[in-house]
Amino acid sequence: MDNFTQVGEKVVITFGTFDVFHVGHLRILERAASYGNRLIVGISTDQLNINKKGRPPVYHQDERMEIVAALRCVDDVFFEESLELKGQYITDKAADVLVMGDDWQGKFDDYSNLCEVVYLTRTPSISTTEVIEKIRL
Repeated sequence: MDNFTQVGEKVVITFGTFDVFHVGHLRILERAASYGNRLIVGISTDQLNINKKGRPPVYHQDERMEIVAALRCVDDVFFEESLELKGQYITDKAADVLVMGDDWQGKFDDYSNLCEVVYLTRTPSISTTEVIEKIRL
């Protein structure tokens, strides 16, 4: 358990880049929070994003962390430095539920031995990539 988790709390964890923050990000975080009474968010580092997507995020990792940490539904944030450490993060944060967007459907089922795994439907017609493309036009 981390220093802030109390006995009897149901801890939810999720991960993401949360670059060019939009209403889809807000909605999935609010919905994730509803699965417990403490939401912890792993923010992908700039380097992890480069490794995953082949490009750096628009906003620096410290700015993205500050934005997500300021949300009423988020209780704690940390940097996710490696996809391979997801199981360790789940264990270290004593998470009871892992929540991810349904674009990851099935990809995290291996963690069901550590916690409940839930995939939420994404907000239709919005993504960071779409927002960036609109800005470029």
